[in-house]
Amino acid sequence: MPEQQDKIAAARESLLAEIADEIRETSGYLGKDALDPRVIAAIRKVPREEFVPASARDLAYLNRPLSIGHGQTISQPYIVAVMTDLLSLTPDARVLEIGTGCGYQTAILAELAARVHTVEVVASLADAARERLGRLGYANIEFRTGDGRAGWPEDAPYGAIIVTAAARDYPEALVEQLAPGGRMAVPIGRAGFTQLLTLVEKDEDGRASKSGRLPVAFVPLVEGH
Repeated sequence: MPEQQDKIAAARESLLAEIADEIRETSGYLGKDALDPRVIAAIRKVPREEFVPASARDLAYLNRPLSIGHGQTISQPYIVAVMTDLLSLTPDARVLEIGTGCGYQTAILAELAARVHTVEVVASLADAARERLGRLGYANIEFRTGDGRAGWPEDAPYGAIIVTAAARDYPEALVEQLAPGGRMAVPIGRAGFTQLLTLVEKDEDGRASKSGRLPVAFVPLVEGH
């Protein structure tokens, strides 16, 4: 209905304004005070209300994480924006995502990159995300159900990697799958303790460096069997 669509559009614009304010407030951590306009456009385009449980649709455009079941969450939109921006994606990029979840971050990536490979350990979440993203028309995503800590080595290297749950240690297997010149955004730390959103950059000679960007709180990266 037009009235409902207008309400959603207004809520989305309010969220984008709040994200912009928070980016400016945390510019000391991020080293910038504004997002890439392409990231803003992707967040404006992707319908977050399609990725949350029906009971939480009224909360879809609040700047907060929401439960999606199985002990997992759809990330706070501000964090989605920051992590996506850190990747500096180009239209021809190939991206590896660890932790499909409900598929919201996946959709943002698919708006910005040529191809997204996404891995989810919880089968029911993976199946639901595949159906949802297909229904929404995304045809540039490859799905895998399994332990994301191993990455997707047979299709490596990737120009960008994003990990949407906290790794307890530096993910060497994923760093190996990062292409020279590539970037990886990953939260490092234990659940219940301060975690650090970390940017890993690999130079053209294959040497990796890491820099902490922002204190965060993520659910832990789930181990597969």
